[in-house]
Amino acid sequence: MLFSKKNISPKRIQELTEFSKNISIKFSNLNLLELAFTHRSVASDGKSEKHLNNERLEFLGDSVLGMATAAYLYSHFMDNPEGDLAKIKSSVVSERSLAPIALKIGIDKMLILGKGEEMSGGRNKKAILADAVEAVIGAYYLDSGYRAAEKLVLSFMVPEIERYMSNEGEKDYKTLLQEAHQKKYKTCPTYELVKESGPDHDRTFWITVHLKNAICGPESGKNKKEAEQNAAKKAWTEFFKD
Repeated sequence: MLFSKKNISPKRIQELTEFSKNISIKFSNLNLLELAFTHRSVASDGKSEKHLNNERLEFLGDSVLGMATAAYLYSHFMDNPEGDLAKIKSSVVSERSLAPIALKIGIDKMLILGKGEEMSGGRNKKAILADAVEAVIGAYYLDSGYRAAEKLVLSFMVPEIERYMSNEGEKDYKTLLQEAHQKKYKTCPTYELVKESGPDHDRTFWITVHLKNAICGPESGKNKKEAEQNAAKKAWTEFFKD
């Protein structure tokens, strides 16, 4: 048994129903949806049994999410090789994409967290938000079947795929640059920190990327990783993008 209906207040039932309505779905069993929002930290407060959290639904939803997205890419990008499809899927089926989706549809407001997780800002943690999206997908799959869950997944993923293909999505330019550089020159690009500026609490880093026949940058970022990505983006765009 998941949750008995007597444990869900009328107000909470209204909230769950409204959430479903806002993303154009309908649950026959609201207990499943309630479970999808229940973080494992609740058990540490003694408010639920250890296994009554969204982790198993997340596991299931992750598979449904991956399958539905892969099938869409396979059928809509017939001219793209497997490597391209894998890159697109990896980018859109990610915490980076799912966490903003969770905020957009209001999952942050629906989460049930333990006291400690609540106090540490759990409602805004990307990992918790992304996991909850997958848990909702898993719950909806159990409630309404694969086709209904697939439709829900694509309502999330198709806009992300379109953003990626129009270069609006965030890409891993370091990986793109490395793959292109290795293919052409059989060597990897290297990165050099050339300058730091600003106070300790607000540093800016400047990094150049060294290619076989060129140096690109410096480009800046609020941390070294961001600066490296910006330098890689500039180099990839200037020297390798078709």
